[in-house]
Amino acid sequence: MPTPAPLTPAAVAERLGAIGLRIRQHRRELRITASNAAAAAGMSRVTLHRIEHGEPSVTMGAYLNAMSALGLEFDIHQPLAAPTHAQLATQAKAGTSLPAAIDLADYPQLRRLAWHLPGATQVTPREALGLYERNWRHLDREAMDSHEEALLDQLVHKLGGGHLLV
Repeated sequence: MPTPAPLTPAAVAERLGAIGLRIRQHRRELRITASNAAAAAGMSRVTLHRIEHGEPSVTMGAYLNAMSALGLEFDIHQPLAAPTHAQLATQAKAGTSLPAAIDLADYPQLRRLAWHLPGATQVTPREALGLYERNWRHLDREAMDSHEEALLDQLVHKLGGGHLLV
């Protein structure tokens, strides 16, 4: 019988759900069955299912075991600085919004992270955020120009709720 879920603020529950979804997406991208992934992580298929649904009663160790079995890494980073009130006002005046498609040619680090998408010249903003998050450890942050940093900040604030899941 599972442990009762602790009282979880909505923001935390949303982050757990996003982490679980990311684990599930990666498992599916690798074409690994839930049973095989669970066995590799040393847990039951039911526990893996609960992780993939972001249940807060599952231990952190189980989340990390599932991630490790799928070749994912977990790290803690300082949150990106939230935009100041003046920056938000400037963006609102300029009508800054995310484009429907992001040209990989305009963002060298993103293009490097999209190596596995043969022939792709554009990605959606959600795909771009996913590429940054899944491949954060491969990103050469010092080589990012201000244009690409601004894109990443926009993606994080508009699609990631202000949090980069790395």
